[in-house]
Amino acid sequence: MAAHFAPIALFVYNRPWHIRQSVEALEKNALASQSDLIIFSDAPKTVDDAPTVREVRSYMRSIGGFKSIRIVERESNLGLANSIIDGVTIVCGEYGRVIVVEDDLVTSPYFLKYMNDALDTYENDEAVASIHGYWYLVDQQMPETFFLRGASCWGWATWTRGWQLFEPDGAKLLAELRRQKLTKLFDLDGAISYTQMLRDQITGKNNSWAIRWHAATFLANCLQLSPGMSLVQNIGIDGTGTHTKTVSSVYDTHLAVTPVVVKHIELVEGREARAALIRYYHSIKRNILVRVLGRLRRMVGI
Repeated sequence: MAAHFAPIALFVYNRPWHIRQSVEALEKNALASQSDLIIFSDAPKTVDDAPTVREVRSYMRSIGGFKSIRIVERESNLGLANSIIDGVTIVCGEYGRVIVVEDDLVTSPYFLKYMNDALDTYENDEAVASIHGYWYLVDQQMPETFFLRGASCWGWATWTRGWQLFEPDGAKLLAELRRQKLTKLFDLDGAISYTQMLRDQITGKNNSWAIRWHAATFLANCLQLSPGMSLVQNIGIDGTGTHTKTVSSVYDTHLAVTPVVVKHIELVEGREARAALIRYYHSIKRNILVRVLGRLRRMVGI
């Protein structure tokens, strides 16, 4: 284990209840007291958001339990994408590595240990661009850890060398995916529409930094390490988000109650994990279709 643990970059906006859950969970990690916490607080986008942003900022000043706490209060609204891109760049430049958490993520008590162990283990493996903490409730038991191609965004970590792969130009990424005829592979053989998400980012229908991070690392043929048991739970798909008003439980998972053991494994994408993820996304589509058909039947009295 490294003598100095990776700093935690926490990105917050205007959801006081969510950030309390996120911070309290992080504080329960054994390594919290040895970790620097850097909080990036975006400024209000509208007058209506100002009171809850002030409430969040007031709460931030009461946080303890970490080695150090630095609060970066943005003076103007950057939006989530620009705030994360800028914040991760700053922290990587200062520390060389970073653990990234958003204010709607609740972590297992073993999250920080897993992240730091993995950052140390794969620091010099250029094929590994990031570490991810979330995993789905798939239909089979997974290995302790495994690799997937690309990168994800619900509780993750990287090094300066990994973050240097980030490409802000979505059009450039899409053109390269098409040139290399990788869109089907990128979309998990049609299980999820990552390519459409990227198109939507290009046309301004979303402002996702995450789809660009995933596409950039995917094109670089880089891997993310994932845990077989999730160390992260997303509590933000509850209708309160700035970018989505969706309420859904399809990504609910079980948090690990024991440490995830990180060992150096073969640097290849896990075939079984990829197949399980494809089945999971297809099952979501089927469940949505069943619910829609059920509503239609009730409407017409069938």
